[in-house]
Amino acid sequence: MSITLPDELKFIQNGLSPQKESKTSLHNKVCVITGTTSGIGYVTSHRLALYGAHLVMIVRNREKGEKVRNEIIEKYHTKCDLLIADFSRFEDVHSVAKEINSTYKKIDILILNAGTFLQRKTFTNIGIEASFHINHLSPFLLISLLREKLIASSPSRVLTINSEGHRFSTLHIDDLGWKKHLYTGLKGYGAAKTAQLLTMQKFAIGFEGTGVTINSMHPGEVKSNIGNENSLLYRLYSKYLLSLFLKNPEISAKAIHYLVADEEVSGVSGKFFNLTIEEKPAKHATDPILMEKVWNKSIELTHL
Repeated sequence: MSITLPDELKFIQNGLSPQKESKTSLHNKVCVITGTTSGIGYVTSHRLALYGAHLVMIVRNREKGEKVRNEIIEKYHTKCDLLIADFSRFEDVHSVAKEINSTYKKIDILILNAGTFLQRKTFTNIGIEASFHINHLSPFLLISLLREKLIASSPSRVLTINSEGHRFSTLHIDDLGWKKHLYTGLKGYGAAKTAQLLTMQKFAIGFEGTGVTINSMHPGEVKSNIGNENSLLYRLYSKYLLSLFLKNPEISAKAIHYLVADEEVSGVSGKFFNLTIEEKPAKHATDPILMEKVWNKSIELTHL
């Protein structure tokens, strides 16, 4: 007897279901991707290079980034460029966007993968809660700064790496500093991913008729280095206990390749996927009133 789960729990079933895979060539496609020195971003960069993409990798650590770039060039003989930006600093995002806009004639694919998970409430140098800044505001800013280039390059695709974690925390737009609400790592992360989902849908509306699509996806329960900024105890817990239940990030890489390249997803925009299965986000992540508030607050905080 089959069991039909409510929408709120279908993500469990979807994560265990067979996923789609694409063999679509990326030859001559310029693919900008953030966070490629480890985990999902590292494996995805290799997957995209295997299919011929011209990679433009944005990383925080130059030494690690150069190592990955050299690996990719040597193994796949494809173009691979390296740009440096720390997503906790808006000035870095502006700098890297300016470099992309002036250097590349087109952007076929933009993948926002870089992120962080923080156990404790932390603030960036301009006083914004760090998970919200890094996971939401900087990707929001980068998409905004590359918007005209993406439109000029159409058909082009944007993919933000989100999380089922958005289901476990709403967003308190009037308390982004968590002064009135108890902060936990999961709540902070969920709030940032909720904001990212809400603005993704707003971007999709703005991109209508331009040939640019934008979607979000949960990359599956896979091994990654997210959370490595946390305490030694958390890192040991993640490495020796959590990792026993996680899957190979190649699953995520295949799903990302499908979403950014396959003809079956051409023209699809404003959607949330669990790997390659389209899914309904949590209700608070589709609230039109909250969407407008988050959009306006994101513009205000990024000084757009």
